[in-house]
Amino acid sequence: MKQETVVLIVGAGPAGIATSACLNLKNIPNLVLEKDDCCASLWRKRSYDRLKLHLANQFCELPYMSFPPNSPTFVSKKGFLEYLDSYITNFCVNPLYQRAVESAFFNCVDNKWHVKAMNVEKNIIENYVARFLVVATGENGEGFIPKIEGLDGFGGTIMHSSEYGKCKNFEGKDVLVVGCGNSGMEIAYDLSNWGAQTSIIVRSPVHILTKEIVQMGMSLLKYIPCNIVDKTVMILSRLIYGDLSVFGLHRPNKGPFYLKKATGRSPVIDVGTVDQIKTGKIKVLPSIKKIKGNYVEFADSKMERFDAMVFATGYKSTVTKWLKDDGVLFNENGMPKRRSPCHWKGEKNIYCAGFANAGLFGISSDAKNIAEDINTILIQTGGGAGDAYLNI
Repeated sequence: MKQETVVLIVGAGPAGIATSACLNLKNIPNLVLEKDDCCASLWRKRSYDRLKLHLANQFCELPYMSFPPNSPTFVSKKGFLEYLDSYITNFCVNPLYQRAVESAFFNCVDNKWHVKAMNVEKNIIENYVARFLVVATGENGEGFIPKIEGLDGFGGTIMHSSEYGKCKNFEGKDVLVVGCGNSGMEIAYDLSNWGAQTSIIVRSPVHILTKEIVQMGMSLLKYIPCNIVDKTVMILSRLIYGDLSVFGLHRPNKGPFYLKKATGRSPVIDVGTVDQIKTGKIKVLPSIKKIKGNYVEFADSKMERFDAMVFATGYKSTVTKWLKDDGVLFNENGMPKRRSPCHWKGEKNIYCAGFANAGLFGISSDAKNIAEDINTILIQTGGGAGDAYLNI
C-alpha cells in the first residue's frame, strides 16, 4: 500500500491534532499517523487520575477553540480529554491509529518524504509519500530512567512516572520518588495520601509556587518585563512558604520565568506537597550514590531501605530512532537544534511541533506557524490550498 498526501504528521498528541486542525482550516490535505490506538495517549494512558492542568485554561487552549465557558480555571485530566475529543470532532481530524513509523527519509529525486509505517492491527507495512513532514511525537516519546550503580539489583518495584497508577499497592510501603519536578512532587503527594512512607530526592534548587501565582505571573508577562515579574512572584513565594531551605528545598538565584525561557525547566506548582514536607510526612533526601539490594546509599553516605522507586526523571525524544534525514532540524538527542521561537522549521520541508518546552501554549503557536508556512509555500509554488493535491 502507498498513500500520498500533501502533509504527513507523525503523532496524534495535542501537537499533531492541533497542526492537523490548522491545516484543515486552510483546506490543506494531511494525514496523521499515531502508533497507539487513541489520540493523546500520554494523557489518556500514562497519567494519573488526579492530574490537573498546572496552568489556567486560557494558557492551555489549542488553536481556534476555547474551553467551554463553565470549565474550571485549572482543568482536570477528564475535562482536558473531553476537550481534545471535541477538538478532533470540531476540526475533522482523523488520525490513522496503530501506525508505528519505522523510517522516514527525504527522496531527492521526487523531493518528497517517504515514510514506512507498521500497521500494528493488520501486521503489514504501509508506505506514505508527502511533500511536507511534521514531527509531532514531542519531547515525551518514552520515559527516561538514569543509570545508577546497583539499580539492576534493586529488590523492589521500579517504575517510571508514566507507569504510575492509583497507589493502592503502595499503602504502608517505603517508596522513594526520584525527581522533584511537577510530576515528582505531585506523585510524592499522592503516595503520601495513599498511606505510603514517602521520600523524594531533591538534587537541585527549585522554585515552588502556587498555581494562582503562576497564573498571575503569566498574565503580567504580557505587559511587564520578565525580571520584574520574577521578583514579584519570588517575594510572594517567600511570604507563603517561608524559608524552605531548612527542609532541603533551596530556591535558585534566577527567577522562575527566566529559567523557564532559558532552560525549559518549569517551576514546581505546589499541590500540597510542601505542607507534607514541613510536617515530615514526606522526607527530602539528597542524590543517590548507589544501590545495594533494597538499600539506597545517598550522597551524604546515609542508607535507607525502600520497597519501591518511582522515577519522575522526565522523558526523551524517540525521533532519532526512525527519522533518517532530519533536514538539519534535530540534534543527536532528537530535540531541535535551535531554541524557540526558531525551532519549528528545518530544511527539505520538515517541521516539528511540541518541542519548544513551552507546554500547550507552545504547541498552539507551533501548529499555527507550521500551517501558515506550508500554505505560503503552496501559494508561492503555484498551487493554493484548494489545488494542493496537484503538487504531490
